Amino acid sequence: MNPQSNVAETQAIALPEAEPRDLAACFTDRHGLDLVVEMAHDLRSPLTSILFLAEALQRGHSGVVNETQRRQLGLIRSAALGLCAAASDVLEMTRGGNRLVQREATPFSISDVLASVRDLVTPLAEEKGLDLRFLAPELGERVGHERAVARVLLNLTTNALKYTDQGLVEVAARETGESRIEFSVRDTGPGMDPEAVRALYQPFPQRASGLGAGGQYFSSSGLGLAICRKLVTALGSELTVRTWPGGGTRFAFEIDLPPAPRFA
Repeated sequence: MNPQSNVAETQAIALPEAEPRDLAACFTDRHGLDLVVEMAHDLRSPLTSILFLAEALQRGHSGVVNETQRRQLGLIRSAALGLCAAASDVLEMTRGGNRLVQREATPFSISDVLASVRDLVTPLAEEKGLDLRFLAPELGERVGHERAVARVLLNLTTNALKYTDQGLVEVAARETGESRIEFSVRDTGPGMDPEAVRALYQPFPQRASGLGAGGQYFSSSGLGLAICRKLVTALGSELTVRTWPGGGTRFAFEIDLPPAPRFA
């Protein structure tokens, strides 16, 4: 073997770059956005596993659980779901936040959507001792974008429960026309003042006074509500808010959801 050849091969091996002195700078350079997206993807996989396992345990698939354990597993599931939603919001914002994952409108049951939201948020309502109400007549199957509707309702309901300390959270669906459905989420939380409402749709708002007793209504990043608004816009509607300082808040949107052919 030629020694000179070995030297040449050794010299051709690139040494790893030294780690940056300031790790925070990784998020502000040209690769910062890619890093955030990768982190969001990495978070969703283990969180999905937590959701699956918590639900399996809660349903008694691995043995009988008592009522206290059932509630605790429900809270674990709700917390993991919230983190999954936050990671999804980050990914959605990097894509503009206004695209419907479900490209084609398909038949779906509004009752099933509300039931799935209720199942996910009930543990949080029970833990806080809040009255959780779902109001919807039998509307039959409708044609629309089920995943977007479910995501908006889940996000609005979760946040209403998070910032309401007593009273109720009410989720409702009602017909406003032959093919029009209004969805709303109302709470008896602290409400917001006009200054807070003006900054409500900013993705990263400054903490302002008057957003309820805790200083804010939605999470400090504001991504959840920004995504809700963009999705509602993509559905051809507008997310509206009515709020009364000290008297609660109501979010609503109205969209076209024609009856499915067999229900027409």
